[in-house]
Amino acid sequence: MEKIQNKVFKSAKEGTLFVANQIKNLIEEKAKSGEFAVLGLATGASPISLYKELVKMHKNGLSFSNVITFNLDEYYPMEPQAIQSYHRFMEEHLFSKVDIPSENINIPKGTLSMDEIQSYCKDYEKKIDDLGGIDIQILGIGRTGHIGFNEPGSTSRSYTRLVTLDKKTRRDASKDFKSIESVPRKAITMGVGTIFKAKSIYLMAWGEKKAKIVSKAIESRVSSLIPATFLQNHPEAIMVIDEPAATDLKRVKTPWLVGDCEWTEQLTLKAVCWLSEKLNKAVLKLTDEDYNEYGMGDLIAQMGSAYELNLNIFRHLRDTITGWPGGKPDTGGQRRPERTHPFPKRSLVLSPHPDDDVISMGGTFIRLIDQGHEVSVGYMTNGSMAVHDEDVVNRLSFMRHFMKTFELKEDKIEEFSVKIKSFFQSKDSSTIDLPEVVEIKSLIRKREAQSAYRFCGVDDDNAYFLDLPFYKTGKAQKNPISDEDIKRVKELILEIKPHQIFVAGDKADPHGTHQKCLEIFRSAFQELIDENQKWVEDCWIWQYRGAWLEWPIDEIEMAVPLSPDEVAKKRSAIFKHESQKNGGVFPGDDARAFWERAEDRNRKTAELYNQLGLPEYQAAEAFKRLRF
Repeated sequence: MEKIQNKVFKSAKEGTLFVANQIKNLIEEKAKSGEFAVLGLATGASPISLYKELVKMHKNGLSFSNVITFNLDEYYPMEPQAIQSYHRFMEEHLFSKVDIPSENINIPKGTLSMDEIQSYCKDYEKKIDDLGGIDIQILGIGRTGHIGFNEPGSTSRSYTRLVTLDKKTRRDASKDFKSIESVPRKAITMGVGTIFKAKSIYLMAWGEKKAKIVSKAIESRVSSLIPATFLQNHPEAIMVIDEPAATDLKRVKTPWLVGDCEWTEQLTLKAVCWLSEKLNKAVLKLTDEDYNEYGMGDLIAQMGSAYELNLNIFRHLRDTITGWPGGKPDTGGQRRPERTHPFPKRSLVLSPHPDDDVISMGGTFIRLIDQGHEVSVGYMTNGSMAVHDEDVVNRLSFMRHFMKTFELKEDKIEEFSVKIKSFFQSKDSSTIDLPEVVEIKSLIRKREAQSAYRFCGVDDDNAYFLDLPFYKTGKAQKNPISDEDIKRVKELILEIKPHQIFVAGDKADPHGTHQKCLEIFRSAFQELIDENQKWVEDCWIWQYRGAWLEWPIDEIEMAVPLSPDEVAKKRSAIFKHESQKNGGVFPGDDARAFWERAEDRNRKTAELYNQLGLPEYQAAEAFKRLRF
């Protein structure tokens, strides 16, 4: 079923090291024979870790003096020093940190006139050919299946040229430009034919948000609708992916359709739920014939009968459902996701942005408080990047009119407002906000969060704004995680010493904040474990998802059902975040407001449980245990 060679690594870090070593070996071999190593380089999120590894190798003695590089693409038009420029990207992540001669660097120019582009592209192509072609070409993959900026419809014979960008590609890029309207509509890119002339190709893809397109590139027939499938015809093309990016491959998603399986408890649960959904039959209605028809005859032989298997799975699913996310008092706690004791619990909710707590687990948040637990919430970043400039202007205008109406001393607010308004008028997509603007946006998010947690029933004394440093760059690309980030989270956990912690386990948000916050939490909690903090052993960690994806049904370990009234109350809590109500700055692929996405996701989770034969609820929030 797989039509292109691929290597699946446990983590992106391991996959990155594999590719970095291929490049290192090439550079060293070419240096021995006095030749140039010609590299084709990519930009975007996937190769950032690769460039970090190459820089590390350079510090350990690897010279780039015999390296010539050709970048895949550049936006058009685009100034080389603009924040979103691939010239600047490469300079910041690689070229300024290694000893490559500047004359050996080639990146398509985004400042050409339209009359110059055609001849420039021919010269770019000729320069590659004159060097004997690219030795190693690095690629990423977009959600449309594009490689470089070769969008659906590109041919295998396409060469370096000016192209029009697909709307999905522009939407994905909007995280860097702050709005889709600011994303250039065109780009200069190497063609598929140019890429094919490379001697070796490594396409890297990390994370579950790339899983669908990765499976299509590997398993679908060659088609111009998915340009990455052209790589199936290249003799030395390898897709290097991590386990999350491989989750949609048939051998991972439905291995029983591919060959014999080792039937673990987790795989059995996954297979039965899949079959139930596939046939639109409740779990308890599945028959021996159903299992045999879909490659699970050996599972039935192992279990004895469909009846026994169905009953085991049904009981498991039933026992994940609870209306007591903090544990139910005066019960033995059997068959419930959370422990009965201690009761009440100290519960800590960690929210990457100031609204993730109510968007992702608002119903559970409210229920924990209503059921008497001591709930604290920690907002990990200030969320300032997700506030529209217009919201700042509106609030400053309100303040001016408020002060005039009540004849209050205006002080310097008029002068300050004029300064901010003037800044916004001259601002473009590459401009970083003034410190004053960042502060105002941070205050907007903080006040909205306060309104939401107070509505839910949390006191100000139990709310913490950590303002982690990694987030404070003024642009989509964040700083590396620092010791200070970890320290702040660790100190909060130590102060509360919670019995349960709720953290965001979502890696699908468009700007990666959730993933970094999870990494910071894991590091902080691991330090507490290493310090032999005894109370840590009794602290359970529950992961929730964000506004983009939900846990697969076979991974859910606690589902908290919500009534219609609770759904309405959760929506009211989300609405307290007025700056996000009508669409965030970084919506990702889904243009709906966050409250709409959350309700739709929670409703579908409840519907899925009902489809599998469980009770029918209005909605349900799902959680998965994180174990160290």
